This record gives sequence, C-alpha cells and structure tokens, in this order.
Amino acid sequence: MSNALRDFLNQHPLGQANTDSEAICARFARAGAWEERYRELIQLGKQLPAIPAEWRGEEQELPGCESQVWLLAMQDTDGRWHFAADSQARIVRGLLAVVLAALNHQSAPHILSFDMEGYFDTLQLAKHLSPSRGNGLRAMVTAIRARVESAP
Repeated sequence: MSNALRDFLNQHPLGQANTDSEAICARFARAGAWEERYRELIQLGKQLPAIPAEWRGEEQELPGCESQVWLLAMQDTDGRWHFAADSQARIVRGLLAVVLAALNHQSAPHILSFDMEGYFDTLQLAKHLSPSRGNGLRAMVTAIRARVESAP
C-alpha cells in the first residue's frame, strides 16, 4: 500500500470526532420530515472525499450495489480499520457517509458488533429507501465486515 493511500485513509474525516455515528444521529434528529433528512444525506455525501481514479479498480468495486461503489480498506498497527468509499450517485454517497461515520477508524470488535439495523432505524433510513437501495446499503456493511473478518 502506498504512503499516499495510507495517508488518504488515515485522514478520512468520517468516523472522527463530530462526524461519528452519534453526531450523525444528532444531525438527523434535528431534521424533521424525510425531505430534511434526505437533504442531510446529500450534504453528508458532499463531505465524502472522492477516491482518486487510480485507486478505483475492479478489486475495489463492491458487488450487490445498484450504482458503482468503490471501497478501500486498511488496518493499522493498532488494529483500527480505516475505510474510504465512493460512488457517482449522490444518494449512495450519502449512505456511504452514514456507514463510514459508524465504522471508520474503529476496531474490528466495534465494527463486527455495531448494531447497524438499530442505527439505520434511529436515522429512519430503511423505511424511506427503495428495496434496491436498502439492499445496497446492507451490501456495503457486509463488504466492510467481510474485509475485517478475513484479515489475519
């Protein structure tokens, strides 16, 4: 892994203070109707750093998503996992941001035990997403957890 890629993953803002799952839940709680929550999702997607084209390949592409989605993952020497994800679809970028806020820069036990369904319920996402978007959202989480579980 190149130093540039390592730096990119380590410095990813989502999952850091003020952009973790608690902060996302607070943002969504302040938003009232679904339209406001949808705007929050789009704004979160805009905060998602774009993955440079040279780091987007078939190996990084996630299967099971309606839109193209790329995922980069790295475990550091302290056992924390660092991720970056990207998509060309605005709503998918927002959903990726929500997932990364909960799982990025975390330990394997946290990632594997985090209650994603409860988190999505708190954010009131599942009931407003199409079945294919909901499946894609779960595919993202499954892919992240699979990477963590397959690590030595």
